[in-house]
Amino acid sequence: MTIRSVLVTGSNRGIGLEIIKTFLNRSPPPEKLFATCRDPDGPRSEELKNLASKHNNLVILQLDATNPDSIKKAVKNVEEHLEGAGLNLLLNNAGIMSHVNLDNVDSEDMINVFKTNVVGPMQVSQAFYPLLKESADARSQEPLSCKKAAVVNISSVLGSIERTSVTYDPAKQVVSYRISKALLTTEQSANGILKVLGSLTEKENGILMAWDGKVIPW
Repeated sequence: MTIRSVLVTGSNRGIGLEIIKTFLNRSPPPEKLFATCRDPDGPRSEELKNLASKHNNLVILQLDATNPDSIKKAVKNVEEHLEGAGLNLLLNNAGIMSHVNLDNVDSEDMINVFKTNVVGPMQVSQAFYPLLKESADARSQEPLSCKKAAVVNISSVLGSIERTSVTYDPAKQVVSYRISKALLTTEQSANGILKVLGSLTEKENGILMAWDGKVIPW
């Protein structure tokens, strides 16, 4: 799978950072790989900056998915780097998890989580849509794929209503889920995600898939 340009949000740590590493290790890697995060100059971005010093195709940009002005600035920077070529793949990975339960959750906490995890990806996708459309129009005769133009939202099995009985523990909330995730390394997850990206077609539009390509019921 050769994708000319990719943008990953929330890419200075965790699965986002591992996705960046995996893309860089592919042969050939994307011509332009945009790694965005809220604070590219902060201590949590040191590993990302180290990668950028070794790979001239990696561009680090500031992007806060909850801040429209930050998003607009990132779009402008990406557009300048792409020089009219359009963006092939947008990976909405940035997200937060609030470790609260029904006893102590409040409206402010709910709003903050929804603003980052739901409204954020919508705002980012909306802002980058013209660049994605530019890429899609240039390959109008090709079938839908990540090489043409696509938006992929990195989610979680916790987003599945049907799986609630499996993932929810009234006593421990999401603790059991976090422990089970420890069985899978970020490297394994990132490699699986890139394999899935290479297989996506129009028939997978709008579905929830696991890192190994298995469909997760909504």
